[in-house]
Amino acid sequence: MERDDRVFVIGEDVGAYGGAFRATEGLLARFGEARVIDTPVSEEAIVGAAIGAAIRGLRPVAEMQFIDFLARAFDLLTNFAAKNRYRTGIGVPMVVRGPAGGGVHGGPFHSQSPEGYYAHAPGLKVVIPATAYDAKGLLLAAIRDDDPVLFLEHKYLYRRVKDFVPHGDYIVPIGKAAVRREGRHLSIVTWGAMLHVALEAAAALEGDGIDAEVIDVRTLVPLDEETILASVAKTSKCLILHEDTRSYGPGAEIAATLAEKAFDLLDGPIVRVTAPDTPVPFAPTLEAAYLPNAAAVLAAARKLAAY
Repeated sequence: MERDDRVFVIGEDVGAYGGAFRATEGLLARFGEARVIDTPVSEEAIVGAAIGAAIRGLRPVAEMQFIDFLARAFDLLTNFAAKNRYRTGIGVPMVVRGPAGGGVHGGPFHSQSPEGYYAHAPGLKVVIPATAYDAKGLLLAAIRDDDPVLFLEHKYLYRRVKDFVPHGDYIVPIGKAAVRREGRHLSIVTWGAMLHVALEAAAALEGDGIDAEVIDVRTLVPLDEETILASVAKTSKCLILHEDTRSYGPGAEIAATLAEKAFDLLDGPIVRVTAPDTPVPFAPTLEAAYLPNAAAVLAAARKLAAY
């Protein structure tokens, strides 16, 4: 916002309150009401206003208090903003960002991982950082992108990830995965908070003599197929891990890509460890059973490595 006066923040309680998870805390005092805009409780109004501002030359960052409620503005985001360049040749340079995912006992309306819905919309980029460094670098890249970007911030990570974040200006390119751990025996492909589950499981697999490579996709759209395929070419085995529900989602798309482009390289089945196809439970014990964990990854990886 200091670098580019076209950038502004708009959403529910982003100003005086500082955002539901304090992501915008201090911005109102620093940049004023014209650039940190509190809105009524209306996701349609927030996204609609951001689209209009973007078309008029601004760079809006629209915050959803919980990303689940972006569904209220699904039509505006997927049928207008995402398609506008195709329809008119005019991009819509806006970011919609907000907290996603479970692990904080938010229940079925405040804990979803809805990336699969939006990854299906041509023209919309879908970004999911797993580290603080990436959260800053990818957000800066998203704001500077000339087309709409959905930026999902896993709420469980807000105050738990403490990796180094430089003060200066930098970007992490959208569409480039990261190899978080080198390995030889199998590849674990994941994103968001599940990266940390994958790394925990990979460390435990060392005791079994299994050397797992961990790929952090970082952006689902565009998907970095090259990095995933290169990893599987090296290890010949792949486990896909994600918190989103199992069916018809990004994990299935990655599995299909491997089946189409790397089938001859595989020495075992493509394994998926995911949440089940149910709403997210509220009760802590049920939510713990719902969410993928390191134990589930370990069991699946040991079975896969045995092929």
